[in-house]
Amino acid sequence: MIALGAEHSARSRSEPGCLAHHCHIDVENPHRLVFGEEWESVKAVRAHFAEPAARAFIAQMRALSSAPPVIRIYAAEDVTAKVMG
Repeated sequence: MIALGAEHSARSRSEPGCLAHHCHIDVENPHRLVFGEEWESVKAVRAHFAEPAARAFIAQMRALSSAPPVIRIYAAEDVTAKVMG
C-alpha cells in the first residue's frame, strides 16, 4: 500500500492544478495512510478524481483495505499573517 500511495502522489503531482500531493504514514496507526494534497481550484480536484489512474488507485486501496477509504476534502485559507502578525 505504501508503494501504491507513493506512486499515486508522484503521478498526481504532475497533474494540472496540483500544488502539492504527499502520502504519510499515521504515527499513531502505522496501518493508516494519510494523503495531504493542495490544489489550485475545486475544478482541478474534480479533474483529479475523474482521472482513470486516480479512480484505479482508489479501487486498489479499497481492495487492500480492511475498511473503505475515507476521503475528506476541505477548503483552506492561509491565515499566517493574521495569526503571526
